[in-house]
Amino acid sequence: MSTAVSSPTPPTPPQKVNLRRPDVMQAVQALVLGHYRSELVDRIRAAGGVIRADGLTIRLAKEFGFCYGVERAIDLAYAARKYFPPPRRIFLLGEIIHNPEVNDQIRGMGIVSLAPRPTEAELEQLTAEDVVIIPAFGTEVATRRALEAKGCILVDTTCGDVMSVWKRVRQYSKEAVTSIIHGKARHEETKATTSQATAYGRGHYLVVYNLEETDYVCRYIRHGGDKAAFLEKFKGAYSPGFDPDVHLQAVGVANQTTMLRGETEEVQRRIRAAMEDRYGAEALPRHFRYFDTICGATQDRQDALEKLLCEPMDLLLVVGGYNSSNTSHLAEMGEKVLPTYFIKNAAKMVSPRLIRHWNLHLAREVETADWLPAGPVTVGITAGASCPNNLIEDTIRRLFELRGLPVPV
Repeated sequence: MSTAVSSPTPPTPPQKVNLRRPDVMQAVQALVLGHYRSELVDRIRAAGGVIRADGLTIRLAKEFGFCYGVERAIDLAYAARKYFPPPRRIFLLGEIIHNPEVNDQIRGMGIVSLAPRPTEAELEQLTAEDVVIIPAFGTEVATRRALEAKGCILVDTTCGDVMSVWKRVRQYSKEAVTSIIHGKARHEETKATTSQATAYGRGHYLVVYNLEETDYVCRYIRHGGDKAAFLEKFKGAYSPGFDPDVHLQAVGVANQTTMLRGETEEVQRRIRAAMEDRYGAEALPRHFRYFDTICGATQDRQDALEKLLCEPMDLLLVVGGYNSSNTSHLAEMGEKVLPTYFIKNAAKMVSPRLIRHWNLHLAREVETADWLPAGPVTVGITAGASCPNNLIEDTIRRLFELRGLPVPV
C-alpha cells in the first residue's frame, strides 16, 4: 500500500489592506495635526521666518521639519492603529523615524517595537493575524521575506526616495557591478540598501563613510595593496565574499539618502577619477556607474540652512533626534560657521547659563556653559526632516522664557 506524500504548505501571502480610505485618513489627519502641528511656527513662516522682541531675534530656516516621506510614514502608522484597533496586535520594526518624541507617541498607541532585524524569538511570536509596520528607512530583504512567510499584514512606509536607491542598487547587482554606498554602515537605511545589493544576481557592496575612506579605496583601485588590511579597515561594511582585487573592477556609486550632497558628489568624482586612471577614459563606461540618489527634502533643508548661515546670527540651534542622520549633517554645517547646539528638545536649554546638547565628535551629550549671550542676540533655528513643528515651537517659547519675555502675538 503506497502512502501519498503531501507537499509542504506554501507560506500564506501577506494580506493587503487599504489604509488610505477617506474615513480612516480623515480621522488620522486630525490626530496627527493635533500632535505635531504648530500655529506659532505657521505664523512665523508666513511673516518671513523671523520673530523678535526686546533684543531677542529668532530666524527660522526656510525649509525644516517633517518632509513628505516622514509625514506619510506617520500617517500610515496612525492609520494602522485606526484600522486595526486594540486588541489587534501591531508591531513596528525599530523606530518609525529618528525622533524620540514621535516614537513615544507611536508606542503610546500600543504599537510594540521589534528589533529592526527581529530575533528568532521575536519572529516566533508573530502570527498571520499580526500587523507589522515597516519604517520609513525600509527593512532588509531577509526580514521582509521572513515576515511574508509568516503571513503578517505588512504596512510598508518605506520612503520613495529610499526605494529609488534600491532600484539602482538592484540594477548594479544584475550587471555584476559592486555598489559603493556613501553612508553609515550601521544605519537602518544603509543596511536595507546593502541587502538589496546581494539579494538578486551577483552583486556585492562596500560602504564608505567619508572622503578619507573614499581616498583609501581609490588608492587601492589605482595601485592595489594589502588585501587583509583593506578587509580589516572596512570590517562590517562589505558583502560576504567581497574581494577588493575582484569586486572593485566594476563599481557603481549610490548613497544613503540623507548624506550631504556635496560630499556624495565628491565621493563619486574621486572614484570615477580612480577608475579612469586605472582603466582609461574609453573603458570607463564598463567600469563605473553613478546615479544621484540624494533625497530632495534632505537637500532642500541643507540649501535652506546654507542661506540662513549667510544671515548675521550669534548661534544656531539644530533640533531633532540624536540618531537622525540628516539632522546631524545640518549640525555639521552649522558648526563650521558659528556656535551650534544640536538638541533633541527644548528641555535641553536648562538656563541661559547651561545647555545640554549632542557633540557629534564625541558621540555623546555634553554640557556647555554661558551659551546664550546677554544683551541683543540673534538665534537661528533649523530641524531635520524627522522633527515635528511642535518641537520647534517649544524651542522658540523656551528662548523667550529664558529671556523673561512673552512670545509676541
